Amino acid sequence: MSYLPFARVSIDEETIVGVCQVLRSGWIASGPHVAKFEAALSAYLSNRTVRTVTSGTAALELALLAANIGPGDEVIVPAMSFAASANVVLRVGATPVFVDVELRSRNLDLDRTEAAITPRTRAIMPVHFAGRPVDMDRLLRLARGRAIRVIEDAAHAIGAAWRGRRIGSFGDMTCFSFHPNKNMTTIEGGAVVLDSPDESRYLEIARFHGIERDADDNVDVTLAGGKYNLSDVSARIGLGQLAQLDAFCERRRALAETYFEELSIDPPGVLQERGDAGHCWNMFTLLLPFAKLDLTRPQFLQAMAKRGIGVGVHYPSLPGLTVFRRLGYSENDYPNAARIGHETVTLPLFPTMTDDDVHRVCRELRAVLANRT
Repeated sequence: MSYLPFARVSIDEETIVGVCQVLRSGWIASGPHVAKFEAALSAYLSNRTVRTVTSGTAALELALLAANIGPGDEVIVPAMSFAASANVVLRVGATPVFVDVELRSRNLDLDRTEAAITPRTRAIMPVHFAGRPVDMDRLLRLARGRAIRVIEDAAHAIGAAWRGRRIGSFGDMTCFSFHPNKNMTTIEGGAVVLDSPDESRYLEIARFHGIERDADDNVDVTLAGGKYNLSDVSARIGLGQLAQLDAFCERRRALAETYFEELSIDPPGVLQERGDAGHCWNMFTLLLPFAKLDLTRPQFLQAMAKRGIGVGVHYPSLPGLTVFRRLGYSENDYPNAARIGHETVTLPLFPTMTDDDVHRVCRELRAVLANRT
């Protein structure tokens, strides 16, 4: 019985050959392929400025810094996401303000978001969970009317679209992740997409030690930057992945639809919201009522693993994590995020899966829930 992981990267032979060519070129750190990759991403995203970095987390942190957000400022983030969504706010010295999410979309509840705004709110950082975009029209109206920045955590959403416009092709600032479990990868990597020349210049300098050079190539350091520059090896992988991104997303949508066909008739728990054709389906998650099933989530994960199915957990409730409980947060104040955190499981979803793989996952899922083993 073959093992089916919940995520698997797809890298074609042409890309592998291209990486070998980069390695043989002798220029493997940031160089011509990074420039090509940024240009290709820019073209994909309506010619907006793109600055690549070493991770989606780095993209979020640098975006906050570029927006001059720091001590004394508040940043609204969803109460259910990966820890990086709120960690970066703490790292720049600002205060994360959690807002509960919608149960099925897993996205920020915008009614609660509006209620959470205070005079100290400087930014809202929505997460397009699993590639289903937040209502960007409403969010941008809400923010622009109050001079609040919108920094999109689009780690799941490369290839997604809101009402026909690609996520990242409009708006304020958008941050992508190219981790191997995302819809396209550079192994590790990320990008910030933006319009402001000043903020773009800040990112350019801050991602490489704060170094600037004059016309005679003399080096100066004008700010305390970090080391976040992408390598040419990663950029070459990104070029190959970007060329296939739309096909990857199309296949993910088809697999998600097969899951819905299998699970919607007699749903074992709460399914994700379908969304529309703009949903790029980075993940397929399901809420299972473990307390009612007389089954723990670790027992479920172990039972599925024994049957050759890898299942992930995305994500815990952020206010329930120790670092945020120390700040006085409690997951009890965010009931949807808390429920998702306790009940969520992530089923396999990646482009090389077959429809039969989906049927197998659902068959084994039902067997485990029926047999509790």
